[in-house]
Amino acid sequence: MTSMQLSDSEREDLHSDAISICQTLIQIPSVNFGDGKGDESAVANKVVELLQEAGIKSKIYESAPGRCNVIAHIDGTDTTRPGLVVHGHLDVVPANAEDWSVDPFSAVIKDEMIWGRGAVDMKNMDAMIIAIFRMWSRKGIKPPRNIVLAFFADEEAGSLFGSRWMVANHPDVFKDCTEAISEVGGFSVTLSGSKRLYFIETAQKGIHWMRLTAHGRAGHGSMMNPENALTRLSEAVSAIGNHTWPQRYTKTVKVLFRKIAEVTGNKYDENDLQPLLKEIGPMSRMIGATLQNTANPTMLDAGYKANVIPQSAHAVIDGRFLPGFEKELDDTIRQIIGPNIVLETITHDIALEVDFEGNLVDAMTNAILAFDPEGIPVPYLMSGGTDNKALSELGIVGYGFSPLKLPADLDFMALFHGVDERVPIEGINFGVDVLESFLRNS
Repeated sequence: MTSMQLSDSEREDLHSDAISICQTLIQIPSVNFGDGKGDESAVANKVVELLQEAGIKSKIYESAPGRCNVIAHIDGTDTTRPGLVVHGHLDVVPANAEDWSVDPFSAVIKDEMIWGRGAVDMKNMDAMIIAIFRMWSRKGIKPPRNIVLAFFADEEAGSLFGSRWMVANHPDVFKDCTEAISEVGGFSVTLSGSKRLYFIETAQKGIHWMRLTAHGRAGHGSMMNPENALTRLSEAVSAIGNHTWPQRYTKTVKVLFRKIAEVTGNKYDENDLQPLLKEIGPMSRMIGATLQNTANPTMLDAGYKANVIPQSAHAVIDGRFLPGFEKELDDTIRQIIGPNIVLETITHDIALEVDFEGNLVDAMTNAILAFDPEGIPVPYLMSGGTDNKALSELGIVGYGFSPLKLPADLDFMALFHGVDERVPIEGINFGVDVLESFLRNS
């Protein structure tokens, strides 16, 4: 089997390099504050340097001052085959150091884990990618098909300076590529019966962020005012936040839950999958959100003085819709808020769903089983989104595949954007082995 071609010493070197690179990338703050405020230049330059050390040429595409994307092209042995995009993002969300038990940019190793902002989202995957292609370049190993390595800016704030800008301004970079892999997939989830599923992301919810505006009559805070904009807005926001959305099951969700039922010996009821959520522990918070549309109030803005009733009030709603159910989300929100609340779109993005089959899926599955024969690869629908959405505009089919074998008791999803973000070293060792095997056979 080609996945096991590395010698023990080569594999140890690969592990060591991936861990070292992960620490190095975390130690370079590349914080994305949103609204165009971010700077990936330092970490982008480090990626270029790390690749250059192994003889791999790359190029920085700067979409705005400090907003940097890195692209490298790797020739495969069969240049007639469509190419594969292997991509990550270089930005991270902010971290309040006072809330952390360690310096969030120290990349300290503690409890056999690397701690720091970006450890799971997603400098661990960036490091695994870089380590693999550094080793291959030094040993003269070529992948079976052309590969585009892409390290994007701005993923944490809508990708306007990253993948979306690259797709709009430099689509030629991805010429002849038909498939892609990136973050949040291939990680293990231990069920209540100790079986390990490996969640490969094949679908993503769509996004509709909305601004609600209520207008009313301004006036003195001491007087009666039935046209209070703040009251109108509060009622609408409360109704949205407390709305019970109907259960809607996509094909990906049905495949996942059918496997959960099979492995655990539970009943599979296609009309009610919620009882099976208990089998996946903390992961149920995210997966539960993929059984329905969601709309969460996230921001409020009104008034400027305690004794002045404002003329208008504003709120932001984070709406997420399942593949095929966008109209239901929008229609429901408009029905809830009524005709007196103005709705504006802040951000809109598509939903994605692809089948869990084909040669690329087979390569992912085989790579996982090569290093965990008891593992069970399954597809899943993610409640968030990745840069695969931008690439889909070029007809590129994307999957989430950044493999990690995780401790059964680790609440993995809570680490994304969370305090004390960290990744197990053994998880990276497993992940880089699986990813290297996959890339050899994809």
